[in-house]
Amino acid sequence: MVDGQVRTADVTDQRVITAMMEIPRERFVPAAAAPIAYLDQDLAVGANRRLLKPMVLAKLIHSADILGTDRVLDVGCATGYAAAVLASIAGQVVALEEDAALAKSAESALAGSASVSVVSGALTSGWAQGGPYDVILLEGATEIEPQAFCAQLKDGGRLVCVLGKAPNAKAMLYRRSGSEMSGRMIFDAAAAPLPGFSKKPEFAF
Repeated sequence: MVDGQVRTADVTDQRVITAMMEIPRERFVPAAAAPIAYLDQDLAVGANRRLLKPMVLAKLIHSADILGTDRVLDVGCATGYAAAVLASIAGQVVALEEDAALAKSAESALAGSASVSVVSGALTSGWAQGGPYDVILLEGATEIEPQAFCAQLKDGGRLVCVLGKAPNAKAMLYRRSGSEMSGRMIFDAAAAPLPGFSKKPEFAF
């Protein structure tokens, strides 16, 4: 997975590479999916949710330029794989999940990791009580610009996500400056949508 999907995608942060080599991805997927845990695809984990493709996750984390002292919010942690990768790089990780069964799976898979806290709540609300954060990762696609998370970032903090719907979705890097947050496209990407992050249907006449 690392040699064929991550290194070839220009991910040069050795901390990301090491984490993805050492953390067993099959621990974070249903038992029936263990044989395909390392394929180059989003992976269903239940509750109509999917883990990000390894390449997309690696490039998002790489682009966030995470420091060892950073506090990170993982929005939509699902079973906790990305939180485990983040915890090997950052100082503290808050892993937010709104589905009770997925949150329980994440707590079990992440047991023993003192630097990760799994919390339950609406994904669209973030987790303000644990902030402000140096980095926020939206672990899935959003059709809505993530400006609502600006208040939960430190000044200079970064947010990474996949914005839009396939085939026109883009991975984005946002940075807070003062009371505003601006973003730029970093690579073409696609991801399963996070619940609550779709645009409301517009009436047409």
